[in-house]
Amino acid sequence: MIAKHFKLISGTANRKLAEEVAKILKVPLTPVEIKRFQDGEIYCRVLESVRGCDVFIIQPTSPDASLHLMELLIMVDALKRSSPDKITAVIPYYGYCRQDKKTKPREPITAKLVANMIETAGVDRIIMFDLHVAQVQGFFDIPSDNLEVVPLFADYIADQKLKNIVVVSPDAGGAARARYFGKVLDAPIAIVDKRRPQPNVAEVQNVIGDVKGKTAILVDDLVDTAGTIVEAAKILIKFGAKEVYAFATHGIFSSPAIERIKESQLKEVVVTNTVEIPKEKMISKLKIISIAPLLAENVKRTHEGLPMGVVYEQMYKKLEKKLK
Repeated sequence: MIAKHFKLISGTANRKLAEEVAKILKVPLTPVEIKRFQDGEIYCRVLESVRGCDVFIIQPTSPDASLHLMELLIMVDALKRSSPDKITAVIPYYGYCRQDKKTKPREPITAKLVANMIETAGVDRIIMFDLHVAQVQGFFDIPSDNLEVVPLFADYIADQKLKNIVVVSPDAGGAARARYFGKVLDAPIAIVDKRRPQPNVAEVQNVIGDVKGKTAILVDDLVDTAGTIVEAAKILIKFGAKEVYAFATHGIFSSPAIERIKESQLKEVVVTNTVEIPKEKMISKLKIISIAPLLAENVKRTHEGLPMGVVYEQMYKKLEKKLK
């Protein structure tokens, strides 16, 4: 039972997810007034007292990333000036995460800058899902959770009864993710060898590993313009894969992603609802798995000071039985 001094707040980035979490936790969303002036400035006012409360804000920095990030910072400032006990920012999709290092002279490390901004605004803890690179957690000097959705995806695969599978990374950088996914599913892995001549343009070259006659499970952290997974699917089929499924935590689906997926050789693209996907982007090949139950459990345990590891242990035990 959630205590009275618990408050759950939603920004405008993914209110549906916040409503799902609130329903599971059996608590109301704390009302917030958010509006924009004609010049684009954001105004926020929390409409009930949060004094002495443990406050959780659900606000992914999904498209428009900059707008939703600014909205988050303003909400945190409004709360910080209202004397809460603690503020936890729940950012299911952490925007700017791909800018995690310098690869050329005079480039920013924007993932670190955003971390600094969030801390300076007054956040005490942060909860995220499947960061592009795990080291982004080290950019924060406050407690942070980087929750994984592998058991959710693996459970879906088990329910679909997919056989003779091979887990595939769309590039060398995602090999560790594929290896972990493969370990959970007790399946071999393969890697698509690709080079990227410029941002959002992927050129696939080869496949390392055996995919002939197998069901290929492409795994990645996000799908943006879908160029990577579409090209990867094409070469996997060329190298003899029976069919190709793509699994990614965050479905950004910038243009022309949906058109590419429609016309691709992908059997299905499975994502979560860390990012709200509008109705006009919903197509038959797209499947969405909700993170709300997992997130609600994490929020509850964070509030109560309980470990999250036992929840994952239980999930993997159930999965192990299902996969036998």
